[in-house]
Amino acid sequence: MRHPVASWGLAVIMMATCSTSLFRFHGALAFSKARHAAFASPYQSAARSSQSLVQLFSTSSGKARILFLGTPEVAATSLKAIVEDSKKEDSKFEVVGVVTQPPKRRKRKGKVIPSPVGLLAEELNIPVLCPEKARDPDFLDELENEIRPDLCITAAYGQYLPKRFLGLPKFGTLNIHPSLLPRWRGASPVQRSLEAGDNPVGVSVLFTVSKMDAGPVVSQTTVDIDENDQATTVLPMLFDVGTASLLEAIPRVLSGEMTMETVTQQDESQIVNADMIDASEAEICVWKESAVTCHNRMRGFSMWPGIFMYVQISDGDADEPPIKFKVGKTRVAGLPGAQEPTDIIELGPEKGDGLLVVCGDGSVLELLEVQPVTRKLMDAKSFANGLRGRTLRWVKGPEPAAI
Repeated sequence: MRHPVASWGLAVIMMATCSTSLFRFHGALAFSKARHAAFASPYQSAARSSQSLVQLFSTSSGKARILFLGTPEVAATSLKAIVEDSKKEDSKFEVVGVVTQPPKRRKRKGKVIPSPVGLLAEELNIPVLCPEKARDPDFLDELENEIRPDLCITAAYGQYLPKRFLGLPKFGTLNIHPSLLPRWRGASPVQRSLEAGDNPVGVSVLFTVSKMDAGPVVSQTTVDIDENDQATTVLPMLFDVGTASLLEAIPRVLSGEMTMETVTQQDESQIVNADMIDASEAEICVWKESAVTCHNRMRGFSMWPGIFMYVQISDGDADEPPIKFKVGKTRVAGLPGAQEPTDIIELGPEKGDGLLVVCGDGSVLELLEVQPVTRKLMDAKSFANGLRGRTLRWVKGPEPAAI
């Protein structure tokens, strides 16, 4: 559940070098005084301060006003690069504000944690807005009347932007999307791209329109990757590449050279959807899937939810109950030809080999890192040593419960 940030879902934080100064605007914005307290205690008031939003967001530089929207760590890296570029002597723009998702409360300790973008904006002394919903009328009023962005930039913000928002910046809204659009429109482009075995992969910079990821493309960059690269490394790499492309494009957008009408329209006949990942997709079914299919799913799902299978340990005539077996790292074994079918999983004969699983088509998947239920992640050899001569087999998992 998202943490509410004010009675109407909006908290604005004025950042200072050593502490967070707080104020109230028309009684609608609430703040606290300590560092991060605006995230931690959004309902606290600060009656002593009366600074207006006009003062907070005003500038006198004459440069184009950019509003950045993003939430996770990859977006924070993009924000840092954009701000650094804005500090150059010949820069035509400045970042006047940041919009990010509201802070989240940890389940156990109840501590409120700001987003990575929110934390970085505080360090950079950039004002932050955390609307519960981007369609909130009060939030949109502040954008229109006080912040007045000339250009907006989004990078993994995580909310749908309404038409009213998109109509505010005169130069439009640019988005960094980590796929070669129109392939992989949607919530999980990198994950679905790796799951499908795409190579090269790529990143697009595009204008945002009401339809998800359907806007005209400003630039695209393709990147060749290794067959074992995972989403945990590919995603930040693509955002770095996309941010560099974005910075190259910004002057041309601000000059009017690049507009929605002059850049490349997407070919609607080539759309492939990147549907949101469900935890139920994490099981690898080695009896009917190839080693390549299982390996690519691991690569795509490495950030979340990971992959797993079911195994059973046997000792003579005694079989232990099947257990859930998480798999942290895999590769496709380079064995010649199709192997004879077997459900027995054995450690490979060479140093550095993983646990060898013969898949349904005779291809072999190597499990390099595994995590039995209730245990820590370990390398394949450590797990095999713990078997002490017992036999490990893959088994089919339980059938999903009927609805």
